[in-house]
Amino acid sequence: MAARRREFAALLGEFRRTAVLVPLGNEPGRVDERGLLTADLGGIRFILAFSDEQALARYAQARGEMAREWTYQTILGARLLDVAVLAAGVPCGVALDCADGVDGMVFPPVRGIVPDGAAVDREEGDEV
Repeated sequence: MAARRREFAALLGEFRRTAVLVPLGNEPGRVDERGLLTADLGGIRFILAFSDEQALARYAQARGEMAREWTYQTILGARLLDVAVLAAGVPCGVALDCADGVDGMVFPPVRGIVPDGAAVDREEGDEV
């Protein structure tokens, strides 16, 4: 178990230091007013991020949306976890390369991954 925790800590550190592609939502209107692409699962919102354009293309193909233009921003992983998750206003984590099955990665909104104020596992009475 300790080895798995160290492995995850290394993956988390690498993600925090890496710029990833984050598609913008497909809402009508100006591109600069669109939010980040998210998906909700079990009461938790996940920002969808991709390690490269090929990973984003696999996601688009899995959704049957290859013809759509995918506008994205390049954002540092740390900024997603420390800023975007807080800005969501609901329990929020990050899903990396979600179309890649076991090769994808989920960073849930728990202490040690996101700021304590955004963590769903914070202790009762902790400051938000």
